[in-house]
Amino acid sequence: MADNIAVLPYFSVTVPNKTGEGAKLLGALRDAGVNLLGLWAYPVKGKKAQFDLVPADAKLFAKAAKKLKLECTKQHLICWNGEDRPGAAADATAKLAAAGIDIHAMQAITSGEGRFGALIQLAQGDIKKAVKILSA
Repeated sequence: MADNIAVLPYFSVTVPNKTGEGAKLLGALRDAGVNLLGLWAYPVKGKKAQFDLVPADAKLFAKAAKKLKLECTKQHLICWNGEDRPGAAADATAKLAAAGIDIHAMQAITSGEGRFGALIQLAQGDIKKAVKILSA
C-alpha cells in the first residue's frame, strides 16, 4: 500500500509561556468548533510559547482566530502517513537530504495499529519538490 502525502495549512500562534495559557487557547478553539489534526507547542524567546496548529478546517480556524483576535501566521506543511515499517522516517529524511531539502521540524507517531503519521515542516518553496520525492 502506498503512503499518503498531503499538503495542509497550519497556523502559528504565540501566547505567554505561563501555566494555563495553552489550555485557554485550546479551549477557545474547541468552543469555536475547531478540530485539530495536529499540534505542537514549544517555548520561544521572550517568555512566550508558540503553538503550531493543524486544523481539519482551515476556513473555520481562520474565522475563529479572527473572532478570538489571535495573531497568527499561516504556512503549509506535509502530512505523511502510511503502513508502519522499520526505517520509514530514516528513508524519507535521507531522500529529502539528498535533494538538498532541509527539514525545519518533524513530528511522527505510530497508531499502534500498523500505521504511522508524520507532520513535516520545511521551507515553503521546497514543499512541491518534497511531495514529489516522498510520493516516488
